[in-house]
Parts: sequence; structure tokens; C-alpha cells
Amino acid sequence: MKRKNFYLFAILTLAFAISFTSCKKDETAQTDTSSTLKEALAESIFDNVSNISDEAYSFKSNSFKSTTWRRMYLSDCATVSLDTNAFPRTFTIDFGTENCLCNDGRYRRGKILVTFTGRYFQEGTVITHEFEDYYVNDNKIEGTKVVTNMGENADGFVYFDIQVVGVVYLALDGGTISWNSSRTRVWVEGSDTFTRWDDVYEISGMADGIRVDGTTWEREIIIPLRKELGCRHFVSGSIEIRPEGESIRLLDYGDGECDNIATLTIDGVVYTIFLH
Repeated sequence: MKRKNFYLFAILTLAFAISFTSCKKDETAQTDTSSTLKEALAESIFDNVSNISDEAYSFKSNSFKSTTWRRMYLSDCATVSLDTNAFPRTFTIDFGTENCLCNDGRYRRGKILVTFTGRYFQEGTVITHEFEDYYVNDNKIEGTKVVTNMGENADGFVYFDIQVVGVVYLALDGGTISWNSSRTRVWVEGSDTFTRWDDVYEISGMADGIRVDGTTWEREIIIPLRKELGCRHFVSGSIEIRPEGESIRLLDYGDGECDNIATLTIDGVVYTIFLH
């Protein structure tokens, strides 16, 4: 009888332990913010590729007077070379084989290879970005980003269709994030001036991919992301994140401040996160 009671006690104890461990794992997954930070990093990296190539093209093609030129990304350790003077026009942004500290505070190395089929302002122009041994803060970037000038929308703003298929290999063997996105980028301010610092874009659309742990996710922009080119991160806007097997999250970039602070809401609980 004692032996039967012992077995029953052992089984109940094991069941409780498994249940408790399962609950803890589930709770950890539901409140984990690190995956969102990694995805936000991937989003920022692919978003900034266009800003870098636009700056490089404008600088190399003398689109702006040297007296008014101020580089937001390209520091002296980056070189830009144009391969041809006729469209389609190709050029290379080379950050070297060692980390190059750029003006936005990020370290880059490797190359961004860019092809323009026409001028940036011209409707129908397609800009294709590819990467060669390209790293941002030691995170390796692979894939393709294609930007198409769609002309003016109903409000008279120039807008772009943006398609990205990419992979981020996180630094320090931190795993891999796949990134696929279909976005619309509207040029809402600054298109009528000769400086890039006052340019503002609003971005909407969808993204999906695979996390480090192999699970899938989807991201839908609920409020357009506002990108002010003088700021490293989005200054406002929100994204609904739907991770596989977990609660829906809401990532909010704030109310317009140029900082690295965002909030992540999970099951009604708000977490403050600091963007990389």
C-alpha cells in the first residue's frame, strides 16, 4: 500500500512539475520582447538601404551643391563608384572589409550594389539593391530590395512600391531572421527642397518571415510609420505583430520624438523597449 501511495505521489509531483514548467515557458514566450527587437532591427536595416543609396547617388552625381551637402550615412571610410553615365545606371557603395563607422552611428562593411533604370523622381524608375559581404553592426545582410517610383498618388505625393526578400544573420551566431515585405512609401515632405534633411516618408504595408526559433510571424502597419531622414529610427506609427502560437503584439514608435524608444503591448501589458 505504501509503495502504491509513493508511486501516486511521484506521478502527481512529475505532472505538476511538467505543468509548471510548461506554464513558465508559455509565459516567457508571451512576454518575450527580444524577438520583436530583432525583427525591428531587420526592418530598420532594410529600410535604411534606400536612404543610403539615395544619398550615395545624389552625392556622386552632383545632384546637390557641395556647399549645401550634408551626409547622414556615408562617412569618409565609404566610397561610391559609378560604373556608367547612361541609364540603366549602376553604382557600388563600398564600406571596405573592416567595420566603417557611418554618420548614423552604425558600423558597416562590405558592399551595396545598386542599379537605377532612370532618375529617382521619374515615374517608372526601378531601383534594385543587392549585397556583397554586407554587414551592419556585425549582422550579415543578404537578399534583394526593389523600389519602383509609382508617380503621384491622389493627394499629389510621389510614392514608391517597395519589395524586399532578405535574410539577416545575427551577430555572435545569434541565429537567422528571414524577412519578406511589401510596402508603400509616400514622400510627404521635402520633395521641393535641395536638402535631404527635411525629407519625410510615410510607410504602410505588410511583412512576414521566420524567427530565430523557426516559428513564423506576420507584421501589418496599422498606423503609417513616419520616417524623418534626420532620425535613425521611425518617429511614430504602429505595427500589429502576429507571431505563430503567441498573443498578438502592438509595436508603437511613439508620438514624433526622434529617439530610440518604442513600446510593445502584449495582452494589455505595455513594455518599453530600446531600439538598436
